[in-house]
Amino acid sequence: MSLYALFSLLVLFAVIIYYINMRFFRIQPTIAITLGALVFSAILVLVDHWLHTGYVMLIDHWLLQIDFRSWLLNGALGLFLFAGALTVNLRVLLKHRWEVGTLALFGTAASTFLVGTGLFYLLAWLGLDMPYLYCLLFGAIISPTDPIAVLATVKQMRASEDLTTKIAGESLFNDGVGLVIFVTLLSMIMFHGHPTWQSVSLLFIREAVGGILFGLVLGYVGYWLIKPIPDAKLEILLTLCIASTGYVFAQWIGISGPLAMVVSGLIIGNVVRQHAMTEHGQQHLDTFWEVVDELLNALLFLLIGMEVLMLHGNVWLIVAGLIAIPMVLAIRFLTVAVPMSLFRRYRQYVPFVITILTWGGLRGGLALAMALSVPQGPYRDPILLLTYMVVIFSIVVQGLTAKSLVKKAASTG
Repeated sequence: MSLYALFSLLVLFAVIIYYINMRFFRIQPTIAITLGALVFSAILVLVDHWLHTGYVMLIDHWLLQIDFRSWLLNGALGLFLFAGALTVNLRVLLKHRWEVGTLALFGTAASTFLVGTGLFYLLAWLGLDMPYLYCLLFGAIISPTDPIAVLATVKQMRASEDLTTKIAGESLFNDGVGLVIFVTLLSMIMFHGHPTWQSVSLLFIREAVGGILFGLVLGYVGYWLIKPIPDAKLEILLTLCIASTGYVFAQWIGISGPLAMVVSGLIIGNVVRQHAMTEHGQQHLDTFWEVVDELLNALLFLLIGMEVLMLHGNVWLIVAGLIAIPMVLAIRFLTVAVPMSLFRRYRQYVPFVITILTWGGLRGGLALAMALSVPQGPYRDPILLLTYMVVIFSIVVQGLTAKSLVKKAASTG
């Protein structure tokens, strides 16, 4: 089957689930699509087990053609992050820059260490073997909140602008931090190296600072190009070029594409929208990017649900995954509660803000893409299974209940 035909079938399947959900269930579309794909995959496995149809192997082959990791990390992630950053109020984000920066940087680093250490002792207790570096790698994979899953949920929450900016802002920036930690640990594993503080610092500066600076350049190049243009369609096309080509070029020169897209999206969504775009361009900017975002979300969460067909593990690994879910949540609570309690002395927050940030910090496709980047070996499948279990719980259970938690906080406040 050609890639175009496969893409068309996936879009059709995702839209069918989306349509059925809107007609009869009306739950968050990304969750509905994930659940629909999970149910389809489970039925397929059962039918294949009873009738030996070979359909599971066939779909496995099709999924391998897509290369989920490459599709997300090397392409679609830039569009997701740019679209998400367009909707964030830069003024409110700067107001909460210390909370967002602390959660994104120190919270992600602390969570990586705590989750990795906790997993190491958990697996040893269950009689399973995994080196400490691989456990830390799992910590780096699962610690950043996924901006795609978080932003999809935040849209449904209808929370205050301050709260949504903190949740969205952290998720937009901490994936860049998580990816830097992940790449550093992966290089230690693959090359048996022992990077110095100097090399790690240089990597962080190149990736993070370089990505932020390049995002600023992209944003103001967009301003310079869009301001003299009187055509709304061309304005939108220029933003598409910034999000797609800019992301590819950032990766090519070895800096953080995700951070570049976040920063350029913030500038386009705030500065360029207000001071350079025509009235029609301003009206159609959000509409265009919402359609792009919804289509990519539908494909992403459909693929997440179907990736279950490619998992391998045993009973004890499943037990480890079930224990890892509350462990990851407890560590998330700790790494949020400590800094937010300190900031609470100087700011007023909505009730249950720590609980909302903990429960609303979802994991999603980005974690799976990083897990799929782990090289083939005895620990790749265990890391992938553990990641998948945490991700599915996060999307389905946390995603379904986060909105009611925000409503309770609003009514209490």
